[in-house]
Amino acid sequence: MSRYKEIIWDFDGVILLSDAVREYGFRKVFENHSNELVQKLIDYHLQNGGLSRYVKIKYFYENVLGEPITEEQINKHAEEFSVIMREALTDRKLINKEWVSLMEEIGNKFVHSIASGSDGKELNYLCGELGISDNFKFIYGSPITKKELVRQIITDSDFEPSEFILIGDAINDRDAAQANNISFIGYHNDSLKDSELYVDDLRDVLKILY
Repeated sequence: MSRYKEIIWDFDGVILLSDAVREYGFRKVFENHSNELVQKLIDYHLQNGGLSRYVKIKYFYENVLGEPITEEQINKHAEEFSVIMREALTDRKLINKEWVSLMEEIGNKFVHSIASGSDGKELNYLCGELGISDNFKFIYGSPITKKELVRQIITDSDFEPSEFILIGDAINDRDAAQANNISFIGYHNDSLKDSELYVDDLRDVLKILY
């Protein structure tokens, strides 16, 4: 028997290998700016995988361009980004084979939920198109922060915090787990190798759960 009852999954880079597509999306949305400036956004995006696009767009304007940006402008760019993602991320070949293999072993033995920095509406659409929605009790995304999403999942569940474990590939994921006093498994990111629990292959999660 496992001490855990529910697994909270990050989405991008864990369930869906979407990093290259997300990077393309930012470059496309801001293609009217120089490659040098957009690269600074890409660097920030790669270093902060768990943050929402809303935060990253605001960062680009305020910290890279040195310009103010309104909520309306942020939402406009976020919607442009979402249109690109909806078209590009519904390819089932992008689903992480390690995740598929692990779920074949543990799928019905745990409750599963998603807490992602991806836009919530887009996230639910993608999971539906990819045919994986039925695996999850909750599918929650931005613009709510990752810490709040995890807190909401715990609140809406029947389990104690000690019975949750979050699996993610970003510092932001670990911070969200720690803020909610739940266990965390870092995945496939050198910045997370100092985590108490860490794997480079999702199939090794099985050894941790039991």
